[in-house]
Amino acid sequence: MKRGTEAPTLIASAQRALRLLEAAAQHPAGATAKQLARDTELALGTTYHLLRTLVHDRYLERREGRYRTGPAVLGLSAEDPDGPEAGRIRLDRMLSRIAHELNAAVHYARYKDGEVELVAARAAPGTATADPANFRAGAHAHASGKTLLALLSAEERREYLARHPMVPFTPYTLRQPAQLPLLPGPGPQRAAPITQYQEYQLGLVGAAVPIVLGSELAAIAVALPLSQAHRLTAVAGKLQARVGEDLATAAFGV
Repeated sequence: MKRGTEAPTLIASAQRALRLLEAAAQHPAGATAKQLARDTELALGTTYHLLRTLVHDRYLERREGRYRTGPAVLGLSAEDPDGPEAGRIRLDRMLSRIAHELNAAVHYARYKDGEVELVAARAAPGTATADPANFRAGAHAHASGKTLLALLSAEERREYLARHPMVPFTPYTLRQPAQLPLLPGPGPQRAAPITQYQEYQLGLVGAAVPIVLGSELAAIAVALPLSQAHRLTAVAGKLQARVGEDLATAAFGV
């Protein structure tokens, strides 16, 4: 064969992964692994292996056993690098890296329009992310909510707890506003991380640190199973060290 006419070197695993992405894109409501294996004519074992990688890197999302395209795919064609979708992708990637580095579930929450909102989360082996169903009502119980409440003025905190009373989620949930921690107005990021020990969910401990940019308030939190509670202080310290301008920019760019 003459030089210049040689066939290009092809990476078979990359080709198979791209075929899976293309197949998943044809199912907006999601498709099972078996369906995608049939669509791509791949072995089921190979399909599962590639799906795990694609989900880990956010090219696919898995919900209730079905796979659909994820935020990383959207990022490939994002037209506005400063738009909210691009900001969401940057934040997701940061949370993914932090969860991997700390071996802990991570989530980001913010205070917006008078409510505590769960914006993004990444699970870790053995630890699920925060339950979104009761996130606003449980702000007094989970670490990120306690952190955001600690940043509010006394009047804002009273109004929030009037809308979302301090109901017990577990026997360890704080019940009185006076028991909630407070953070100093100047330099709250330098204060010790705020923790919770089984206050929001039995068997789960967590810690959070604030992210403040002007009047914008947010918090990033880690969660660990109770069996790893001895790691919480060290993990929270590492999390606090990660909070910098890049994370703040991504957090408030969503």
